[in-house]
Amino acid sequence: MNKRPTQQIYSDYTAEDFRVWQTLYDRQMPHLREYACASYLRALDTVGFCAERIPDFRATQEILRPLTGWGIEVVPNISAARDFFGFLAARRFTATCWLRTMAQLDYIEEPDMFHDVFAHIPLISDPAYCRFLEGLGRLASAHCEHPDALELLGRFYWFTIEFGLIREQDVLKIYGAGIMSSSEETKHCMGSDCTRRDFDIEAIMATPYRNDIIQDTYFVIDSFEQLYESLAQVQLAIHNLQLTIYNG
Repeated sequence: MNKRPTQQIYSDYTAEDFRVWQTLYDRQMPHLREYACASYLRALDTVGFCAERIPDFRATQEILRPLTGWGIEVVPNISAARDFFGFLAARRFTATCWLRTMAQLDYIEEPDMFHDVFAHIPLISDPAYCRFLEGLGRLASAHCEHPDALELLGRFYWFTIEFGLIREQDVLKIYGAGIMSSSEETKHCMGSDCTRRDFDIEAIMATPYRNDIIQDTYFVIDSFEQLYESLAQVQLAIHNLQLTIYNG
């Protein structure tokens, strides 16, 4: 399948595409059965993903709509922050529909649909998770003309939706999509060579990140409801940032 399409044409997927999906799926699922949060594993069953079949976006959206009202917005590559958060505010999650090659199984510079779809889309069937995503999208959209605010909100997204951990009955589990789609990140975040911190908005916004390395710091939430309820504090932090810039 040619890379960077702007719509999913299912018949364009090649035999290699199906091998890539199945290889990545089969490689990651043993880790996730042990370490993924229960909400994700239930959601994976809800959307009906499996190793043998690349997800069909139309069928997946038919499942998502009655559950949360969300849909999938096909994009060729990473969207600009303004566009990305705008889609979240409109209850649409951006996803590529192209797959890496067999030669790129272990590393790819841009996220492909294994990350965007396998890792992100199942939890779009969870109402509590979606309330947070939509709320974050609306908050970011209200500040889309302010790069400093978008930078902080990007960090907040990064350390929650992409690389967040959650406690389930005092056991650490994964819900962040950047971990879900990476076998190395999965093993690393559960090991002893990283820092795991309690959820702290100020600490998150003060922590820069790199998107080209295994992370060294992860923040742990207690529930998706906690994320949603934190948005008021996030909004206050953005307001205070803007006051500081204005008065500076």
